Formats: sequence, structure tokens, C-alpha cells
Amino acid sequence: MNLDKLFHLKENHTDVKTEVMAGITTFMTMAYILAVNPNILEASGMDRGAVFTATALASFIATCLMALLSNYPFVLAPGMGLNAYFAYTVVLGMGYSWQQALAAVFVEGIIFILLSLTNVREAIFNAIPMNLKHAVSVGIGLFIAFIGLQNAKIVVNNDSTLVSVFSFKSSVSNGTFNTEGITVLLALIGLLITAILLVKNVKGNILWGILITWGLGIICQFIGLYKPDAAAGWYSLLPDFSNGISIPNMAPTFMKMDFSIVFSLDFVVIMFAFLFVDMFDTLGTLIGVASKADMLDKEGKLPNIKGALLSDAVGTTVGAICGTSTVTTFVESASGVAEGGRTGLTSLVAAILFGLSLLLSPIFLAIPSFATAPALIIVGFLMLTSVTKIDFNDMTEAIPAFIAIIAMPFLYSISEGISMGVISYVIINVVTGKAKEKKISVLMYVLAVLFILKYIFI
Repeated sequence: MNLDKLFHLKENHTDVKTEVMAGITTFMTMAYILAVNPNILEASGMDRGAVFTATALASFIATCLMALLSNYPFVLAPGMGLNAYFAYTVVLGMGYSWQQALAAVFVEGIIFILLSLTNVREAIFNAIPMNLKHAVSVGIGLFIAFIGLQNAKIVVNNDSTLVSVFSFKSSVSNGTFNTEGITVLLALIGLLITAILLVKNVKGNILWGILITWGLGIICQFIGLYKPDAAAGWYSLLPDFSNGISIPNMAPTFMKMDFSIVFSLDFVVIMFAFLFVDMFDTLGTLIGVASKADMLDKEGKLPNIKGALLSDAVGTTVGAICGTSTVTTFVESASGVAEGGRTGLTSLVAAILFGLSLLLSPIFLAIPSFATAPALIIVGFLMLTSVTKIDFNDMTEAIPAFIAIIAMPFLYSISEGISMGVISYVIINVVTGKAKEKKISVLMYVLAVLFILKYIFI
């Protein structure tokens, strides 16, 4: 098989080695979803092993589609935030069964496929102004960095100030340094190591950063600096092959959708909430990562976007059938792009690794969040550099861009950043009389109204 012919490697100024490294890097930065998703969905009553298999399988299928339909280096998996909404809001909060929640995800996926085939999503992508697209990239960068800081426990909850920095002194005095404290220290060391590798221009710097940080953690476990405490959620950093190589059975969740509440008003609200967040998280990720990789054309459009959107929509539908929450394009795809990934070969490599993870689950489940956190923070930095492309001389462009940027990390949502960016862009330009000059598209006005209605009714 001629990979260059299939993925147009030369045309995209890349090679097989770069693409493979990028695919491995993206997979490593998002492999945590294989551990996190089953834990979250288990809270709704779903079988943990079945959800693990569904997560890996849905990610494999959706990412393969992305590689073949769009030739972009984007990787898909059940989305963070969407899985929490599924488990904690729809099931535990509203009292619906997980089978009914899966039905909502399935219907959302079908609607998504229709929207992707009828150019609606493509039109929305193209309607967003270029400065706002750069702002989305910057906002996602801050959002990713914030997730990394949280995953590493460098940033912790504080009732007075919402967030604060981790206290090593407290961890020593209350006896948690050998569990929590040492992992925070390792994450900080890993961040410096990854930064140094980046400065030195070492190929695969982000991936090496993850592996070195994990390796240091294993050394700390051997010498007793890190002491696993499973009861408190601090697990061994060594892969556990005690059960051998086996794929957990997906039967408990496969084709278990319950459509009994399809015609109720609540179902429509739940389904639209899934649809809305998925749609704009995906658009935000595509805009941000594609902007950073210089994949957008002169008009700010993403060629072949229909294939990217369709693979996302089909992934969601397949995910619901397998038994997992909404599948979406992962913002961690930016880590592979930062490594030089530019084509579908990057996503195909990541897809293959998702497939292999079914057999090697103990290895992937052993990668701790403190080892992947430095990668997320560094990727955040790389995406932040798009801020230089924003026109700060024009306040009607700069202020909405700023609002979109700060909304993403502070409101913990890519879609909220897009919502507030679009609303502020339209209102500021209309009130200041700049709307005609800017040639704001009709779709931008429609989006602004829909976003405002969302805040009123949802």
C-alpha cells in the first residue's frame, strides 16, 4: 500500500515517521479516556468492563473514518464533559435510565449525520469570522492547559477562591505526600523535562515527556517514594497483567438503547443538549486545531470538512450502539499536530492503537494522569501562540475574541466560548454600526439568536 498516495504525505510536507510519531503522541495524551470514561459511566449503573470495550471500539471506528473520509490528523473518542452530563445530569440528576440516555445519544448521532450531509455544520464553520477562529484556538489552548493543571493536581479546589495551588506542606503534614504530593512533584518535573525537550527540538518531545514522567513515577514506586493506595484512588503505576490478555465483554451495554421516552419533551431537551454541546465542541476543536496547523484556506474554510464532520456523527451513532456516551473530536489531537502530524495517517495510527488497547488494556490503563498532564500544558502553550494572529487594533474584532478566549477555561467549555464569542461579535458590531462593513453572514445572526435562546431556556 502506497501511504504517500493514500494520504498525500509529500503534498502536506510530512513523512511516515513524523505521522506515526504524531499518532502515537495523540493517542498517549488521550489514552486516559480508556480509564476515565468507564469510571464516569459506571456511576450511571453501566458495566465498567463493557464501557471500556465500547470506548476503545467506538474510538477505533470513528478515528478510522476520520482518516479515510477527511485525511485529517484528528482523533475521536467519547467526549469528556459529555460523559459527565450523561451520567451525573441525565441519569443521576433527572432520574432517567442509562438505556434511555443512550437512546438520546443515538438519536442525536442520526440528526448529526443528516446535518453533516446537508452542509449545515459546514456552513456554520465557514460563517465564523477568522479572528474568532484564532480566538477559539487560543481559548482551547488555555482550556487544555487548565485540564492538565487539574489532572496533575497542581491546581486544586478552594472554597474561598474557587481554585488555588497545591500545598506540599499540607500533604507532608497530613501524610499524603507519598500518594498525592509526589505525583504533583513528578508532574512539575515532567513539565520542565517536556519544555526542555521542546526547546532542544527533540523529535517526539511530547511523547518522550509522557514516557519519562511515567518512568520516573515507576522508579519512585520501586524506592518507596510513591506508595499505591487503591482505596484512596492511588493505583500502582505498573501494568497489571494478572488476568492475562482478555477483552472485557461488551454484551451488558451493546444495543441496550431504550426508546420509550422518545416523544417526551424531556427527551427532546436531553437530545438537543447532547447535540448542541457535541456540535460546537467538535466545531471548536476543528477550528482551533486546524487553525494552529495552518490547514484553513485564505477564506478561513477547512477543505474536506464534510468528511471530518461525518466521521464524528457516525462515531456518535456507533458509540451509542456499542454502549458509550457521545463520541467527539478530541482537543488532544493538537498534541499530534504539534508533533508535525498533518494527515489521516496520524489518526489511523491512533485508531490502530485504540484497537490494540483492547488487548493491552493493562498497559494503557496504567498511564497515570500526572504523566499526561505536562503534555496537555505544553500543548496549551503551543495553541496559545495563535493569539498573535488576532487583530487587536480593531476593537470590534478583539473584544469578542477576548470573550471567547476567557470563556473556555473559566466556564470549562469549548462550546460556551464559541457561544459567547458569537453573541458578543454580533451585538458589538451591530450596535457600533460596523455590521454592514464586516459583511456578517445571516448564519452568524441566526447563531447569535439561538445561543441567546439557549441561555434563556436550557
